[in-house]
Amino acid sequence: MTREEFKIKHGIIGKSKEINDLVDIIMQVATSDISILIYGESGVGKEVFAKAIHEFSSRSDKPMISVNCGAIPEGLIESELFGHRKGSFTGAIESRKGYFELADNSTLFLDEIGDLPLTTQVKILRAIETREFMKIGAETVSKVDLRIIAATNKDLQREVDSRRFREDLYFRLKAVTLTIPPLRKRKADIEELAKYFINNYCSNNKLPVVEITDDAVEILKHYNFPGNIRELKNVIETALALNRGKTLTAEMFYELTSDYEEYNGHRNLPVFLKKSPEDADRELMYRALFEIKKDILELKDLINHHYNVQTYQNQSGNGDDVLSIRELEKEAIIKALDKTRGSKRKAAVLLSISERTLYRKLKEYDLTQS
Repeated sequence: MTREEFKIKHGIIGKSKEINDLVDIIMQVATSDISILIYGESGVGKEVFAKAIHEFSSRSDKPMISVNCGAIPEGLIESELFGHRKGSFTGAIESRKGYFELADNSTLFLDEIGDLPLTTQVKILRAIETREFMKIGAETVSKVDLRIIAATNKDLQREVDSRRFREDLYFRLKAVTLTIPPLRKRKADIEELAKYFINNYCSNNKLPVVEITDDAVEILKHYNFPGNIRELKNVIETALALNRGKTLTAEMFYELTSDYEEYNGHRNLPVFLKKSPEDADRELMYRALFEIKKDILELKDLINHHYNVQTYQNQSGNGDDVLSIRELEKEAIIKALDKTRGSKRKAAVLLSISERTLYRKLKEYDLTQS
């Protein structure tokens, strides 16, 4: 099986070097029973890669068992993982299998393993090493044959140094380590992912597939996506829902990517961690003032960049009439678009303004067809 065939079969979307390198490693290690530790921020698709490993292994005839370790209350986690006998504690009205037993002859995916309490880590280490565990209330051990894949968004080495994670378990899990880079570090994948989500949404909702413009893709590529692929999916689906049946354009994504980062700077806005209604209103005011100030500074830079004199004569050349700022702006924008052959991204860079401001000015001066 080729790399591209593997990606298509297992739903891995992306053409970046980072993704291709990961797929190459997965294809080498998936057929063994070696433990694998997957690193990655929330939303990068760690479970997608874990499923691909399982489905390419000799255990693929049984479903992979996935456990979100961070979502189980500490008082219940041992019962959830290892099971219990009827009557072993209050509320145990019947015997129950745990995830380790359910994953026998299959793969157990322990997501967010960095959130496990230390007492549970000890028991998991023993179960992995001996392939034996004891249910709560049981008098004999149970044996299992399984493969462990773990994932976390935490730096486990730092957790070990801080004594929040057991070193022996860490080394047992990291036989093979895969690191999935965040979306902001593999922007070459954004267009392919966006089109994939568009096709899925339209198919699931029985709608004609819509197009996405190159300018819209550029807007997405210049947004950092702190929520990674999960956030990109939500942004695409929201844009489709709000603009039913329409081609997705750059303007449709401005509000959806409200923390849009420009090419040559970062926003330094006040952050309110616990927002009251007054705080939220204040933050909106700060954002509005910031945008106004930013546009003024950008327009000032635009004029200073292209004109180094105080007064400008119009094209009549009589020396008496002066071009208005609006006319200067419009002329500068037209010249920039001509020079860049209509590329709005390159024109914005040439004018030393943000692409967002350029789109706003194009609309203001009725140059949207330029």
